[in-house]
Amino acid sequence: MQKRILMVTAIAGAENCAAVLSKQFGIPVETAANRREALTALRRRDFAVVVIDESLVESREDRSDSLLKHAGLAIPLEINFAISGCGRLVREVRAALSRREHEHDLALSFAVTSIESELRDTVAGLLLQAQLALAEPQISPQLSERLGLILESAISLRQKLDRPAKPVPPQAIRTQQRPQTAPTVLAL
Repeated sequence: MQKRILMVTAIAGAENCAAVLSKQFGIPVETAANRREALTALRRRDFAVVVIDESLVESREDRSDSLLKHAGLAIPLEINFAISGCGRLVREVRAALSRREHEHDLALSFAVTSIESELRDTVAGLLLQAQLALAEPQISPQLSERLGLILESAISLRQKLDRPAKPVPPQAIRTQQRPQTAPTVLAL
């Protein structure tokens, strides 16, 4: 997903400010002169940051609330364009983008930890069930052989999960392209 910024303001010179932001961060910046244009833009695509002129928020709070609801995961920034220059806007957007990046990295780290935990629990259950099944006295030789293979595979998986993984920077994960492969079905 490409980062984008949406600026919602009717001030003269909004395009100049948008150009400064785009040049500073190297990402596209769209402008919307009113709430209706902003809602249309928010329906079209996702944004990393939505910069809203305080004058629009104060004039009709109920409509501004709907704008914020449609912002999705974008970080909303309320700026008084009448008294704030582009320098302040750049600092505020930089902080918002940094915060969004940090929150994304935390969510990614939590997801990795959660998946690892689920895998460990599943493999532990698989190991236990395979060992219990192999301990049954009336088990056929063919089934015993297959259960032995399952047990070996589960042990191998557990060993791989127990190895400390090299930490991968979140930036590397975001930029890696994942190959599209068909799901594999294991026959027993």
